[in-house]
Amino acid sequence: MSISRLTRTVALLDGIGSVGALVMAFAAPCCLPLFAMIAGAVGITALGLNEKLVLFVLQAFAVIAVIGLTFAASRLRQFGPLILGGLAAFVLFFSFHARFSALLVYLGLGGLCIASVWNYLLSRKRRSDGAGVILQSVITCPKCGHRAEETMPTNACLFFYECSECGATLKPKSGDCCVFCSYGSVPCPPIQMGAACCV
Repeated sequence: MSISRLTRTVALLDGIGSVGALVMAFAAPCCLPLFAMIAGAVGITALGLNEKLVLFVLQAFAVIAVIGLTFAASRLRQFGPLILGGLAAFVLFFSFHARFSALLVYLGLGGLCIASVWNYLLSRKRRSDGAGVILQSVITCPKCGHRAEETMPTNACLFFYECSECGATLKPKSGDCCVFCSYGSVPCPPIQMGAACCV
């Protein structure tokens, strides 16, 4: 998988995990009476899902959310959402495996959702600020292995790059937006800021 596609996918994990956990909680109304009314009105209870499976999948989504928050913390250098999400996941697991409490489940799910929203707002702020973007990337030629440090443009993609050693013309791999995302040590600035690709 290309660097840009992987970056985009992992950047969505915390949101996918939080929303997935919330949907699974609505699908387990006998354990969570507060959600029973809403789930009944929406018709989720009519799905007839196995209660144990639903609770297992809910926990799996919580783990996915924490993985996404961990990746975001390492990329954004902001650890608040990860700490909140980690505590929320701990509360969920404690409730399911040590002492069940619907209140703890509600708190855990709420904490995961708040952590994901917080993470999203931090990502948007970073995209608008452009802070922490690395402009130097070492391109490695796949033909001869020559390495050269280049400065990446911030306002355009570099679609072609000529190796100074062997003269090979490098083009982005399928799924990548530029040669830096395909052959560089650091992806291009828009990818670093969480954007879909260069525009």
